[in-house]
This record gives sequence, structure tokens and C-alpha cells, in this order.
Amino acid sequence: MSKRVVITGMGAITPVGNDVPSTWESLKAGRSGIARITRFDPSDLATQFAGEVKDFDPAERFGRKAARRMDRVTQFAMEACHQAIASSQLLENGVNRDRIGVVIGSGIGGIGTLLKQYDVLKSRGPRRVSPFLIPMMLPDTSAAEVAIEYGLRGPNMAVVTACATGTNALGEAFEMVARSAADAILAGGSDAGVLPISIAGFNVMGALSTRNDDPAGACRPFDADRDGFVISEGAAVLIVEDLDHALARGATIHAEIVGYGTSVDANHMAAPLETGDGARLAMQNALDRAGLEPEAVDYLNAHGTSTRLNDVAETRAIKTVLGEHAYDVAVSSTKSMTGHLLGGAGALEALICVKVLEDGIIPPTINYETPDPDCDLDYVPNEARRADVRVAMSNSFGFGGHNACVVLRRYEPV
Repeated sequence: MSKRVVITGMGAITPVGNDVPSTWESLKAGRSGIARITRFDPSDLATQFAGEVKDFDPAERFGRKAARRMDRVTQFAMEACHQAIASSQLLENGVNRDRIGVVIGSGIGGIGTLLKQYDVLKSRGPRRVSPFLIPMMLPDTSAAEVAIEYGLRGPNMAVVTACATGTNALGEAFEMVARSAADAILAGGSDAGVLPISIAGFNVMGALSTRNDDPAGACRPFDADRDGFVISEGAAVLIVEDLDHALARGATIHAEIVGYGTSVDANHMAAPLETGDGARLAMQNALDRAGLEPEAVDYLNAHGTSTRLNDVAETRAIKTVLGEHAYDVAVSSTKSMTGHLLGGAGALEALICVKVLEDGIIPPTINYETPDPDCDLDYVPNEARRADVRVAMSNSFGFGGHNACVVLRRYEPV
């Protein structure tokens, strides 16, 4: 028999806030975290702005020695996990740590460390390459480091599905807890891809916005004048827990996960199916897993990248799955404020859905000025909205054609 699965803790470090409360306040206020890049000189790049994490000192947080041995992607993941554990009080009640797992993914892993050590190899020779290079660059390092830090011996892995990573990580953790493979799992995603090589690569693909004169206005999902996504960095982690386990320890329950669906377009490495059919399949699978009809959905946090192709394909998928009800559903893209956290995006956006369910406030899609006739849903333009939301969906789609969707519901005891 499948277990009921709930969210009992959350942590985040994002371009709009270094924890959940500050991130949520920024999103409700419609504040953008996107600005000109400060961590390196971007002058040679076609895109010179990004969503950077601000005022985060890893040496102060972890100690200078430990910080040097963690790539930025792992530092973000560790910080988000620390917040989630603290907020949930998960480890304060003598829980069985053999039954606590970690599923944290990354789209590109420790690419910053790899590039730095490649420069060392070329300039100083192979003997000067750091002995920490390999463990620092692996996509599964964050999950392993969290397990080591907290002595968590349950299921442990990284999910890697490009920009669908965070949602797939959460969904797979949900299914593991539902089938009693663990009592609780720290699930989410992290990425630290604001680097010259990443931006250059996306630029030559034509994927990034180049509005260098207006960084805060650059990410404009579903707007007719959108010209590409905005790369960002950060992490989000949610504690996914068996309801009975949570109740037994007196945990605060923020929301319930009821559905998860995943699929692949099997079509193209970088472009979504124009029909949105792969996305449709993931969304329909999630609703079927939840046992819900389309009319039950009140809010949808869209993948909404602000690219020409994605926004139209996702709109088509939403309309196919929800039918006429699609026009009654509030749909917003919080990437308009945070930018695209790559492997961390889906986890952050699921966390945002949890806050919507708790607070009854839907964050807006900012920079929405010119309607696109191919994108004709209610995108909650520019200002947050109060609403009674019982069921929320969150979509994530990634290169390779990966699609993932989770369905969350306001927690109500039976």
C-alpha cells in the first residue's frame, strides 16, 4: 500500500534570497535577482548578466579549509540542506538515520572546479592538479557530502536530467518514500553554472537573452518580446517524509506530494516538441498518479523559460492536459525573477508551490508587457495575487527532451 508523503522542511539559496523566507518575500514583491555579473568580467560575452547568489561567504559558512574542498555547487546544496534540516527538526528526535536518504541532483556538477583545474594542468603541469578534483566535480558529490555531514545512510544518489533535475529528484524521492524505501529524504537540486564557458555555450546556441541594457527586465516568460532565458545559480532542498513518521515525531507539515510524472520527447537534444506532447505526457502522468481530474488544479508554476520555443510548447501542453479549465488556472513563471537555476530550478519551483499552498499568495510573472497570441493563458502578470489554492502543479523540462511534473496539495488530515 502506497504511503502518504508530505513536505516537512525546506531550504533555499537563490538570486533573490539566501533562505526560504527572504526568497519568498522577494517573489511576492515581484523583485528580480538578475543583474550584471560581478564574479568575473563579462565584457567579452554576448550576455553579461545573470542571477547570482549574493552575500554568501562559503569560508565563513563552512570554514576556509572545508570551503576550498567543495565546489560552489556543493556549497549551495549543503547550505540548503542545513536550512531544511533545521526547519524540520528531522534529526532532533532520535530518528533512524539508516532510513533517511538524500537525492540531490545537478545539471552540470562541479564544472567550475573542472575548469580551474584544467587551467592548472595546462599552466603548471599534471602533478599540480588538485587531489580533490575528481570528488569535487562529480554530480553525486552533494548528496554524498550531505550524508557524510549528517550520518544519513539511507538511499543516496544524484539525478541528472538537465533542467528537469530538481523536479525529477523530488519526484523520485516521493516515490521512494511512498513505497517505504525510506522514512524521509532530502530532495532537491543545485547548480553553479554562472561561468564564462556556460554563458558562451548557451550564447552560440541562441538560448540566452542579450538584453544587457536591462538585466532585470530580460527574463519575460510568455511575453511576445522574449528573447531567451537568463542563467542563474543556487539550490533548493525539500524534506520528503512518510506522513506517519512525520506525525509520530510531531513535525510541522507544509504540504503533501500526491503526484509525479516524467517522460522524454525522444525528438531533439535542445528543442522541445512544438506540440508540447512530451510535456503533456509528464503532466498527465502526474495527474493520474495523484488521482485528480484537471479541474482540481488551481495553480501551475510553469517551466516558463522565456525562450521562443519553450513557452509556446508548454502553453500547448497545459491546454491539452487541462482542457478548457486551463483558462481558469493561474500560471506563473517565477524564473522571471530568479532566472533559471538549471538543475536547481525544479526544486525551487516546487518549494514555491508549497508556499503558495500555505500562504494563499501566487507570485507573478514579471516583465509581462506584450501578450503573445500563441501564449494565451492567465500568467499572473506583474503583481502577486491572493487565491485559495488547494492543488498546485510544477513543470520542468530539460535538454535531451526530459520532462517532469509534480503535483502538490494542501495538507489535510483524513
